[in-house]
Amino acid sequence: MGIQLLGGRILAPYFGSSVHVWGSIITVFMLALSVGYLYGGRLSLNNPSLKRFGAIFILAGITLLPLIYFTTNILDWVFVNIEDSRYGSLVASTILFLVPTIILGMISPYSIRLLVTHHNESGQIAGLLYFVSTMGSALGTLLTSFYLVLWFEVNQILFSFCGLLVLLGALAWTYHHFTQNKNQEVMAHG
Repeated sequence: MGIQLLGGRILAPYFGSSVHVWGSIITVFMLALSVGYLYGGRLSLNNPSLKRFGAIFILAGITLLPLIYFTTNILDWVFVNIEDSRYGSLVASTILFLVPTIILGMISPYSIRLLVTHHNESGQIAGLLYFVSTMGSALGTLLTSFYLVLWFEVNQILFSFCGLLVLLGALAWTYHHFTQNKNQEVMAHG
């Protein structure tokens, strides 16, 4: 949600902040998340691991970097080539936010797959994860809109989001390797 809110800030100088600009941003995020949910669910079927889970986080962080470095060039190009701000904002939102949001959408279904150990608890785990995810989105929305945009530049916030995603991915990788080594030691001595 923080990235979605920043999307409004990013597009506003070029397309304004009208309802169709926000409609474009929300549409792209909703479509991208739905595709990400499908891909994340499919990816979780084949040997799910914390290593792959961490890779999703790291990839999500990396795909946010173009927002920092190329947004102005992309928005200049879209603004010059698409006169109607409705379609310009839709194209710009798609170029800027589609790929990172698809990857971010992969996290929830993959998380459920890693957490479910017995099929009879899948509903409870999915409900808990959606609760945590929605609460995190609400807190991220308030934090971004009430504080971060007042204290920091958009690129600084995006760098923070990138860093946090990469850090979480690295922690998942580290934990995966730690548990793998521990399991190998137990098997060797047991």
